[in-house]
Amino acid sequence: MSGEPLIAAPLKFPVGLQLYSVRNLLPKDFEGTLMQLSAAGYTEVEAAGYFDKTAADFGNALHRAGLKCISTHHALTQLKTQFSELIEYGQALGLEYIICSWAGVHRDPSRKGELTLDDWRYVADQFNEIGAKVKAAGMSFGYHNHWVEFGTESGIVFFDELLKRTDPKVVCFEMDCGWVVAGGHNPVEYLSKYPERFPLFHIKDLVKGPDGKWRNVVMGKGTIDYRPIFRAATGMKHYFIEQEEFTGDPMNELREDADFMKKLDV
Repeated sequence: MSGEPLIAAPLKFPVGLQLYSVRNLLPKDFEGTLMQLSAAGYTEVEAAGYFDKTAADFGNALHRAGLKCISTHHALTQLKTQFSELIEYGQALGLEYIICSWAGVHRDPSRKGELTLDDWRYVADQFNEIGAKVKAAGMSFGYHNHWVEFGTESGIVFFDELLKRTDPKVVCFEMDCGWVVAGGHNPVEYLSKYPERFPLFHIKDLVKGPDGKWRNVVMGKGTIDYRPIFRAATGMKHYFIEQEEFTGDPMNELREDADFMKKLDV
């Protein structure tokens, strides 16, 4: 009914974690780390490497910990050279999404250094091809941003060109909200324009140090207000907390992250 006040409510999504957050713990105690994540309040995860596990071993360890793997990260070079193997692994794991975590491919392979606008256009074309094949394999393909995508050439933001040049039917995006902010942009602006392009999210909190560099901190202790972001994220299906650096015990801080998200009213 019009005129009713908007009442804030907790975010009604499972608490997810990008396993890059525990990249140093998993090799030491794979199953124990997963069990600790489950005890800390996580129910969904996103893979960042498979730690020399078979799909069966990886999946069984997740199942025993009560975790569901929704998606995985692979660099574009891997997707171009190991596609069949990665698809087979993803299908065995029951993944919903295959996400490209890093582009880094030039149109001219002999070139090095930062990508130009032409390189990003080439990357977008590669995404369309890969996305169609991933869709045919029963999963969805997407791209995860860092901050370099918000560079410009001739007044064109690279990320905008990726959105423009990729086919929404086969390419979605996983918005890393922290890196959008670090790239000088507001996640809400992109979500308002393209809500359905962003089904997945990376959630991290950042503070800018005296040296001008951004640091990753525990959720709620940085400078990013996630409430307007989540309100604008009408196409969201899953989110994954990602804490890339720690000042205290990693598992304790990841528990704080999960608790923060459970209590966050949006």
